[in-house]
Parts: sequence; C-alpha cells; structure tokens
Amino acid sequence: MSTNTTTTSTAQRYKLIYFVPLENLDATKDAIFAAGAGRYPGPGNYTECAWVAIGTGQFRPGDAANPHLGEVGKLEKVEEARVETLIVGEDVARKVVEALKKAHPYEEAAYDIIKVEDF
Repeated sequence: MSTNTTTTSTAQRYKLIYFVPLENLDATKDAIFAAGAGRYPGPGNYTECAWVAIGTGQFRPGDAANPHLGEVGKLEKVEEARVETLIVGEDVARKVVEALKKAHPYEEAAYDIIKVEDF
C-alpha cells in the first residue's frame, strides 16, 4: 500500500512586538527592517510592513538601573509606540532582535517574539 503525502516546507513565522519612545520609533523600524523584518512572502513582495499604535508605557527604574528616561526609584510614564511586524525564519528573527536591541534607547528593550501558525 502506498501513501501519497505532499509536504510543504515553509520557514517558521514570528511576530515581533516591541515598545519604544516616539522619538526613537523611526530609528528602530529602520534597524529591524534592514535586518529582515516586515517582509511578507508571496507575489506582492511587500516590505517594511508594520502596525503601530501609540499609548503610555510606565516603569520604575530599580537601584542598579541606568535609565535612558526618568530617575532611579521614580515612576516614569512615557508616550510610546507599540510596533508589530512579521519575521520569516528563525535566523532572521535572531538578527532582527539583535538589531532592535542595538537601536533601542532603553537599557532593557521591551519586546516579545511569538511563533505564528499558518493555516
């Protein structure tokens, strides 16, 4: 008995979500796009794709912190952008996160990488 199975090999997709002060938004987007984020596979050849929303982030730097904004021990509220974009391939995702960390002004860049399923 033979079974005909077709396997489609596609690279793992990831969603990058990060938060950044508005004045650093373009610099971080430039860095992640240069590293390969925001490219949608397919016939449209779309690049530099992202979704951006504005909101308020908050944090209180601890005793050992060296904050880009605010002061140690004081609650800081900052107008920030939330950026979401697609990354195709684990190797690209690692390069994008490295680029984000280099371009991001915060001592601790807040970001998430989420595996995306394709149905």
